[in-house]
Amino acid sequence: MGFYAERVVPRIVNVACGAKQAGPLRRRVCEGLEGEVVEIGFGTGHNVPFYPPAVTGVAAVEPSELGWRLAGERIGASSIPVRRAGLDGQSLPFEDDSFDAALSTWTLCTIPDAVAALREVRRVLKPGGTLHFVEHGLAPEQDENVRRWQRRLDPVNQRFLGGCHLTRPIVEMLTTAGFTITELDVFYEKGAPKAMAADSLGTAVSS
Repeated sequence: MGFYAERVVPRIVNVACGAKQAGPLRRRVCEGLEGEVVEIGFGTGHNVPFYPPAVTGVAAVEPSELGWRLAGERIGASSIPVRRAGLDGQSLPFEDDSFDAALSTWTLCTIPDAVAALREVRRVLKPGGTLHFVEHGLAPEQDENVRRWQRRLDPVNQRFLGGCHLTRPIVEMLTTAGFTITELDVFYEKGAPKAMAADSLGTAVSS
């Protein structure tokens, strides 16, 4: 990665993902997490304050050294142990059936092979383990005007935001990877351009 990707993008993401309106969504997606959790795309630790007390530990998968350093204060303020345990969501360094739950928040947009990463998450989850997710992606089918803008903006967005895609079909990727979605809420984030804020929030289990 070059200077921009290593030194600038993590700081942009830290500010953007720390927006006040994201807090309630992070709280919602973290509800029900318990036991040992693997979080892919840990970023700068914005989910840490929302881990429920039932979580006993978190394995954080995060490729950015700067992102991990920026997360230090949030990790230090948490009573839940958080360890950096991987760099690549597409190749998780864990045994099969290792975790009780998994967490992914606004992560699948940037992983080069998101379906491969989801299959890895499914592999390391224990039977009956649940993936909690909130992701932005392709707008609902009925909103073709938003989809057109997403396709126009996608190349620029990828270039300036570390490979972040606007047009990934979140539900389709989850089912292709072998998950069954058990809860799903599809909506636009308030206060953000629709092309960049078509969210899917829910839970899924291995099918």
